[in-house]
Amino acid sequence: MTTTNRADAGLRLDKWLWAARFFKTRSLAADEIGRQRVQVNGQLAKASRELRPGDEVKLRQGTVERTVVVRGLSGTRGPAPVAQALYEETAESVARREAQARQRQLAPEPAATIEQGRPTKRDRRKLADWDRWSVSIDG
Repeated sequence: MTTTNRADAGLRLDKWLWAARFFKTRSLAADEIGRQRVQVNGQLAKASRELRPGDEVKLRQGTVERTVVVRGLSGTRGPAPVAQALYEETAESVARREAQARQRQLAPEPAATIEQGRPTKRDRRKLADWDRWSVSIDG
């Protein structure tokens, strides 16, 4: 009979992503894993994959891709400072994320591209009058 030491045992990937506050619920974490947006050590992972300290996790949150190294395991969701102690983001990931943030700041505001915008009350009345008094060919 073999005994498993709790220090040797891993933690489910979906539970760790939830506890590390990458996703708000475990089911959201499992959905993202199911959509193949999470890799562990360069391989696509399943939600039940056992994580161990030192594993590299690559995940995508919206348009942001992050690469983190697992530093600790916790099955409970705690405060943000405790959750941030569970992982360390790689330097390349931080640089890529900051570059994306700068790119978003430099991009033009989508609302600024609209030239005329929403019609005013006066414009709507003119349109309604035009529809009401238009002549049809049917006659």
